[in-house]
Amino acid sequence: MKLLYRPFGLLFSVLGGVLASAMFKQVWKHVADEDEPPSAKEASRSWGEVLPAAALQGAVFAFVKAAVDRGGLKGFEKATGVWVGD
Repeated sequence: MKLLYRPFGLLFSVLGGVLASAMFKQVWKHVADEDEPPSAKEASRSWGEVLPAAALQGAVFAFVKAAVDRGGLKGFEKATGVWVGD
């Protein structure tokens, strides 16, 4: 059954990445009142700007990944009666 779930898991991962990116951009606009977060490669940005932005981005991506993974597994379980997670 895990092999049957694999394509769905891959699709959920891609969609989760797109969702996480869009969600982070919205959160960043609200938190920092800027359209784009600071990049580590921008010389004009300080550590105090870059690191919190990266931490927030990581938190948003981890949150969305966990929600999408869990939702996909629960949906597959509901459809097939089999839990294919660990």
